[in-house]
Amino acid sequence: MAPTPPGNTRTRVHVVSDVHGNARDLAGAGDGADALICLGDLVLFLDYADHSRGIFPDLFGVANADRIVELRTARRFAEAREFGARLWASVDGDRAALIEGAVRRQYAEMFAAFPTPTYATYGNVDMPALWPEYAGPGTTVLDGERVEIGGRVFGFVGGGLRTPMRTPYEIDDEEYAAKIEAVGEVDVLCTHIPPEVPELVYDTVARRFERGSRALLDAIRRTRPRYALFGHVHQPLSRRMRIGATECVNVGHFASTGKPWALEW
Repeated sequence: MAPTPPGNTRTRVHVVSDVHGNARDLAGAGDGADALICLGDLVLFLDYADHSRGIFPDLFGVANADRIVELRTARRFAEAREFGARLWASVDGDRAALIEGAVRRQYAEMFAAFPTPTYATYGNVDMPALWPEYAGPGTTVLDGERVEIGGRVFGFVGGGLRTPMRTPYEIDDEEYAAKIEAVGEVDVLCTHIPPEVPELVYDTVARRFERGSRALLDAIRRTRPRYALFGHVHQPLSRRMRIGATECVNVGHFASTGKPWALEW
């Protein structure tokens, strides 16, 4: 990561989200920046574009991955859960232990790829309890907290809201709203999920509305940060829009693009 030259007061940060196993590009995501920001979803459980990649096909094969993607895309969540339960019943060993072992292998690779400094928060598919074991001294993990970077205050809120998908780090709306409140007024508000705006939460490929946060939308309108940065929706109807004084930006699906979003001031 390039240091700021003497006499140069400009600051540049690169922002990524939805890394989903892309350690190769993550290793260079901070090149030319003063800091890297990661908005979560490091784990790749199942790649909806390539069903051969991720923890699920490693355990159950590509054909079963094809089937569960088909059911979820059709929003047949109950059938998807029943299908998944049958697959897990056929596996020797404890389900939680198998998943944790696979996630640990991915985290070891992901966190080793983070440059210094990195500021990171959790995505909905992440397992926060494991992060302290892998986050080195150059990585600062924040959730419902603030940090100053280059004279601007950045607030971070991780995780997602409850959905039928039942991903690992989904929390109640009230708990999420409390974290938004704890962050308060900031220059840049960094979250994993978007505010609850139809154009920002609709995924054009999955053909469904993902869950955004009403509390986040209210905070943007009330506190008027310069930017609200997020990910979560991989192929959004709108990648950016202005809400009052705030530029809202989906920083992109890093797993597929391999390119960070840049902010400079």
